[in-house]
Amino acid sequence: MAKVQPVVEIEVKAVLPTSGGCAVFLGNARKIFVIYIDHGVGLAISMAMRGETRERPQTHDLIGSLLAGFGAKVDRVIINHFEDGVYFARLILVAENELYERKIVEIDARPSDSIAMAVQAKAPIYLTRDVWDAVEDVTELYQKMEQQGFEGGGPELGT
Repeated sequence: MAKVQPVVEIEVKAVLPTSGGCAVFLGNARKIFVIYIDHGVGLAISMAMRGETRERPQTHDLIGSLLAGFGAKVDRVIINHFEDGVYFARLILVAENELYERKIVEIDARPSDSIAMAVQAKAPIYLTRDVWDAVEDVTELYQKMEQQGFEGGGPELGT
């Protein structure tokens, strides 16, 4: 049986475009950290945060529709590992249908995709305590950017 790790609940604070993709600011009242993701997923997260949809469904929309069709939903996301500058995550799905009373499925997934799915489903995002302790605290930078109105954030800004 796998060891259960303590977790810290976090939320997406903002998504800002960068020269190579997007910076996603994640955290809570105690600490904020940043992960860098590709532009397409950053846009999907920003749009989900604002409750917007594209004219045509994107990959995250399609997966959400497939899950709903099978009686499943995103229950939570756990960012569970950080190594050599790379984050790893688990997407936790719950399915309820006529064959199973309740089935929980845990899937290895990129944090960026997992975050997009969680925001779209309004599901919580967690970080394991060891990852929480390892990430660099950028709260001061985030607050400074927030005070300056996230200049350059444009329409990608979410919060």
